[in-house]
Amino acid sequence: MTSLADLRHTAAHVLAYAVQDCFPEAKPTIGPSIENGFYYDFDRPEAFTPEDLERLERRMDEIVKANYPMKGRVVTRAEAIEHFRDNPYKVELARDIPEGEPITLYTIGEFTDLCRGGHAPSTGEIGALKLMNVAGAYWRGDEHNPMLQRIYGTAWNSQKELDDYLAFLDEAAKRDHRKLGAELDLFSVEEDAGGGLIFWHPKGAIMRQIVERFIAEGLRERGYLPVVTPHVVSEKLYEISGHLENFAHGMFGPLEVEEQRFRLKPMNCPGHILIYRSRGRSYRDLPLRYSEFGTVYRFERSGTLLGLTRVRGFTQDDAHLFCMPDQLQGEFEQTVEEALRLMRAFKFERFDYFLSTRDASLRTENDPIAEGAIRHALEKFGLPYEIDAGGGAFYGPKLDINLQDAIGRKWQLGTVQVDFTLPQRFDLKYRGSDGHDHRPVMIHRALAGSMERFFGVLIEHFGGNFPAWIAPVQAVIAPISEHQLDYARAVAKKLLDANFRVEVDESNEKLGYKIRHWKTQKVPFILVTGREEAAGGTVNVNERGVEGKRPSISVEEFMNELRARVEDKA
Repeated sequence: MTSLADLRHTAAHVLAYAVQDCFPEAKPTIGPSIENGFYYDFDRPEAFTPEDLERLERRMDEIVKANYPMKGRVVTRAEAIEHFRDNPYKVELARDIPEGEPITLYTIGEFTDLCRGGHAPSTGEIGALKLMNVAGAYWRGDEHNPMLQRIYGTAWNSQKELDDYLAFLDEAAKRDHRKLGAELDLFSVEEDAGGGLIFWHPKGAIMRQIVERFIAEGLRERGYLPVVTPHVVSEKLYEISGHLENFAHGMFGPLEVEEQRFRLKPMNCPGHILIYRSRGRSYRDLPLRYSEFGTVYRFERSGTLLGLTRVRGFTQDDAHLFCMPDQLQGEFEQTVEEALRLMRAFKFERFDYFLSTRDASLRTENDPIAEGAIRHALEKFGLPYEIDAGGGAFYGPKLDINLQDAIGRKWQLGTVQVDFTLPQRFDLKYRGSDGHDHRPVMIHRALAGSMERFFGVLIEHFGGNFPAWIAPVQAVIAPISEHQLDYARAVAKKLLDANFRVEVDESNEKLGYKIRHWKTQKVPFILVTGREEAAGGTVNVNERGVEGKRPSISVEEFMNELRARVEDKA
């Protein structure tokens, strides 16, 4: 059976064939398969319109039904260049194919393309396809090259698979954290401030504080000590750490101040190292665990920025552990245990674990020790994992934790790294029980990754329907008329005094409108107060996602119910 990757690559050829037929002036360039679909880039003076995509899709269906065989042949470089003499993009590709590598042309019907292969035997193998949208793309990804038009599409073995995928996209669109972030008034990105910088609105900031407190509780229980480091430091620090050599492209700056060069910090670890190094350390001090909700800044191109999940300024739940080599295993294990506690509290249940090793050029005699600590910790907790060869950081191997959200999408969040390199670069020491100086081992860990990305994932995971313990507004009191407004305010005061997050709807709208409005705001509980409730000291509870009418209960009963939900993280 043809793989989906080959099927989608074939669909890209079918798209290029259809564009050639419908818009002969368009020059095809490249068209690979990608996750869940394919794209093809074209050079065309006029922009493709939605109507053009519909026309192209109809022509593609005709090409699929014709069931053209995919015919390939090996040619010389000169033959390829001659065949595409009117298309400078294909000529450039043909010239760039390395010597000794075969040059192949593939033909379906009357369309021939320069391609290395990986196709279905014929166009009829494509069960169902759909063109999705058009975007701009620079030729070969270089902003100095011409801007092309990229048509995205998707292809599947059957119409049912396509329908299921489109339904998935529809659900994902409803959960889009950028859309929900605006509707629920959680955050914004302000053009006047620049892209990739997040402004947390009161409701979003409340949620962030709740999550940070939950993370901080776990840190405190495990003996972490809070620290705070500057946002701007001398560039010399990053020369020592190696970040300037390996990560300068992702750093802001330099800033020139009094003939010194400074950088906005792209990570917190060098600052924590300086705190460790600020005084002599003994084996009795270790393990030493520093934690910081540290805001860092990294340069991302504007075209890659995406809501909360790809930003230029973000806050990490960062921590760095300094320990003796014989403490490494235990420290790594407790870090993995804390990662599991965090993810399970937010109802993530499916995880993928990757042991990311370093490239051979970076490996040292300590890499097997670091990899062994990661492997043994995963095995202790019975966690299956894969090897990501070459995916480690420049200073050491690491554990990457990917999770799946409620609709099956995968996100990379937490990471834990073992580092023998930076302690050496900064000449870190501790006095051992033998009276001699020794080198500590360092563990870097950010379990949520960044608060921004974590919140983007949380919004989409819950679809904005946050559990009561993290919802910015846990309950709204909605009086039926202005005559119950004083009672509604009294109920709110009781809840506020018990540290619950509540609001009173003091609008003059009818009750039905109030309930519909607060349901769109995804508030967990709407407490209706009418004459009977005011007379009896009760509230009528309208719970999010629960159909049917509940009997009115006392305010104290509701408080006990809400308190139980919060304590159980239900």
